[in-house]
Amino acid sequence: MIRKRSTEPLDHAELARLLPAPADPRLAADRQDLLEEYLMSEIQQPDAAPAATPARRPLRRAVLFATPVAAAAAALAVVVTLGGSPGTSTVAAPRLVKAPVVQIEEGSTVRLASTVQEIAAAATAHPLPQPGPGQFIYIKSQVSFMASSHNADTGEDATWVQPLHDREVWKSPDGTKGWLDEPGYQDKGGITLDNKEPRKQNTYQWLSAQPADPEALLKSVYATVSGDRDHDQQAFNEIGSLIREQLVPAGLAAALYQAAGRIPGVVVVEHAQDVSGRDGIALARLDPWTGERSEWIFDRTSHQYLGSRGVQVREFNGVKPGTVVERTTIVTRAVVDAKNQRPGAGEATA
Repeated sequence: MIRKRSTEPLDHAELARLLPAPADPRLAADRQDLLEEYLMSEIQQPDAAPAATPARRPLRRAVLFATPVAAAAAALAVVVTLGGSPGTSTVAAPRLVKAPVVQIEEGSTVRLASTVQEIAAAATAHPLPQPGPGQFIYIKSQVSFMASSHNADTGEDATWVQPLHDREVWKSPDGTKGWLDEPGYQDKGGITLDNKEPRKQNTYQWLSAQPADPEALLKSVYATVSGDRDHDQQAFNEIGSLIREQLVPAGLAAALYQAAGRIPGVVVVEHAQDVSGRDGIALARLDPWTGERSEWIFDRTSHQYLGSRGVQVREFNGVKPGTVVERTTIVTRAVVDAKNQRPGAGEATA
């Protein structure tokens, strides 16, 4: 029997649609993360062929964990049914492909300060569009996330990834309204990301209220993380999620990168390829628990953000060193007038 674990990152809005309303007191952020990971464990796949299991909704990538997750998340018992059920539609996702494997280049702090300053200066020189009342933030990217399998009969492990595919997200500035369309991994047309209440963090509105001072901003980011998991890695991931699928208000972008450069363990990787094969320079950090290095890749000359990459540096749960477990690149950032609307002529894009 093949047991497949999907490892795509799960957006908090998507998680909210899977779970009943939480009781008070609210789960700490790390417990919610563990619950997300638990939802993605023990996904069954019948044969050794690398075909993706149809799912009712996309499971975005999360770090890969083994059985301790179930115990840590036992406070909530949640069952996610994969495949069809009455009244729901399913999507036959494209067949998975073997995960790329790259040579691991050691990171260094020698050029960290100067690289951060160059990236911050580039962000200031190219401000992103700003949404007005009633408008939506639109992000189109290309992504590929990991799904690993274990053959219980032979004990063999294999690591597969999704084919590179489009992902489109619409978000209101306060986070109450949103839409996700990921053809081949969603019900046709996409799914809603609406929330009843404004989200208190990681929205454009939340970012707009943050100080443009790197030290104060870093304290604000650390205030959003909790629990026993590595707080430095959580802070790095929080900033990474803002870079990938959010707009950063004018004046804050430089401070955001400068704040990231102050997180312990952040290094510069001199050569990191994006999904198009472009050789860039990366700010990166190794997760001490999972052994995965998260890399933010920037153009070597312009220092503009290209995308992200996750590389396994230390073997974990059968995933070998050098395996590329995540790839993303930004195609378009824009401000549009309505949910599900795509940018057209004359609209602000970046």
